[in-house]
Amino acid sequence: MATTRIMPLHIGKGRTESQAVSDIIDYVSNPQKTDHGRLITGYECDSRVADAEFMLAKRQYITTTGRLRGKDDVIAYHVRQSFRPGEITPEEANRLGVEFAKRFTKGKHAFIVCTHIDKAHVHNHIIWSSVNLDCDRKFRNFWGSTKAVRCLSDTICIENGLSIVENPKPHGKDYNKWRGDQANPSHREQLRMMIDCALEQKPADFDRLLKLLSEMGCEVSRRGKSYRLKLPDWNKVSRLDSLGEGYTMEDLLAVLSGQKTHKPRQKRVKQADPPKVNLLVDIQAKLQAGKGAGYARWAKVFNLKQMAQTVNFLTEHNLLEYAVLEEKAAAATAHHNELSAKIKAAEKRMAEIAVLRTHIINYAKTRETYVAYRKAGYSKKFREEHEEEILLHQAAKNAFADMGVKKLPKIKELQTEYAKLLEEKKKTYAEYRHSREEMRELLTAKANVDRLLKMDEERKKEQEKDHGQR
Repeated sequence: MATTRIMPLHIGKGRTESQAVSDIIDYVSNPQKTDHGRLITGYECDSRVADAEFMLAKRQYITTTGRLRGKDDVIAYHVRQSFRPGEITPEEANRLGVEFAKRFTKGKHAFIVCTHIDKAHVHNHIIWSSVNLDCDRKFRNFWGSTKAVRCLSDTICIENGLSIVENPKPHGKDYNKWRGDQANPSHREQLRMMIDCALEQKPADFDRLLKLLSEMGCEVSRRGKSYRLKLPDWNKVSRLDSLGEGYTMEDLLAVLSGQKTHKPRQKRVKQADPPKVNLLVDIQAKLQAGKGAGYARWAKVFNLKQMAQTVNFLTEHNLLEYAVLEEKAAAATAHHNELSAKIKAAEKRMAEIAVLRTHIINYAKTRETYVAYRKAGYSKKFREEHEEEILLHQAAKNAFADMGVKKLPKIKELQTEYAKLLEEKKKTYAEYRHSREEMRELLTAKANVDRLLKMDEERKKEQEKDHGQR
């Protein structure tokens, strides 16, 4: 996934407040780019009138806090996400955009996610209100926000099995994984090693231990009941209790008194993931597409490895009969599709609840204004002065009509239903991810077996043909 930096949307010179956000929202919600609006999702706002809702939230923020800025005021923020062509469906991209926005704003800001399909690569435009839902705080862009956006986007991509933009040197890994054995130990790791060396000299008591650390170049200080350590080349101190098990003050006192034996902390080595079964390469098709002899040599070795891994997978899972493998693959696919439909149904209802809740709140907030507008004989002057409130009220009434809502439900009831659906979705999603991996492994293994059987049939036909010619 590629992400751009956070772009603040200002009021701007020579533009009205409504135009500032309306222009960009009109662009990103273009029906031709979003499959006629199907790929637009709003959170705590109606995407059709999101600009008006953002402006209303800003005015409520000013009323609540009394803080007023000029033309440099930020009304909303904009982030773009891009995905590798052919790797993700537009619906899935929209779902991941919503997940990113919720996690980045902690669910405290209204936003819209517009997924564009007009380019070769599917990409999202995410716009969130600078004012939070309570209208008492604003999101402020911060130093390093671009890195934070990229890290969160990459994390979501990795969690969903998607590729990320890899840097030339780190290759998409973190710094320590990239450097491997050459990675510099952290401050805490160096302090642990220094304590290990000091304990090898068998100090008589805790004060002697601290003295040995000082002689080694470690700065020792005390604040309250906690001791703080710092190496010369580091700016920040580390509390002794933060060094982990075996290095707390209680652990060290127990070692010095002979009650327990000190065991230096071993660096954890992450176990390599077992090799996954991948699809066999159609060598002939690739050669016809222009691949060279070098590719053919690599592909033959690759196919041999994958055939061995496929056999191991079938043996481990007792799937040596083709009928059993076929049945298992079909059952796994059906179970995965069932869980997917369950999640989509929950998400659909949650989206309906979120939209309904927003409209109910907007309806209640703007009801008095709309009543006054009606009493004023639908005056044009009154509408110009209260355009945002009137638009929100009308949008709410239209939404109730579209949803077939005759009696407005209570907000508390909607929140309870939403929380229940969210909890069920989380449980189902954990099972969904497991079932997706199981389905992929079974379908890949079956495809490889099918290809091997087809290759055997072709080989037999060639042998029969050669035998007939003789």
